Amino acid sequence: MTVYRIEHYLTADGQKDLYIDWLSHLRDGKAKVAIIRRVARIEQGNFGDHKFCRDGVWELRIDVGPGYRVYYAQSGRRLVLLLCGGDKRTQDADIDRAVDYWQDWQRRTDE
Repeated sequence: MTVYRIEHYLTADGQKDLYIDWLSHLRDGKAKVAIIRRVARIEQGNFGDHKFCRDGVWELRIDVGPGYRVYYAQSGRRLVLLLCGGDKRTQDADIDRAVDYWQDWQRRTDE
């Protein structure tokens, strides 16, 4: 069984964690718990309902509320980078943002 390490994308100044920022603003307590549990299962290799979006970005689909999504990318074999979150309504814009964040992270870590 592969164990994954989860990290969070931070803005270039290192001051903002966009995934945590999004999660902390959710009002639906049940959804928050479902999302936290879902992300925790990734560490054990259980990605559940997930789908490739594009350009190295994947989405975890959480079947709670308006269809919450957590966008992530994998670096190497064991690192999962949480990029941001959203829901079905904002999916296209969220994917665009996640791709930008992933490309930014790759540029900064390759320096």
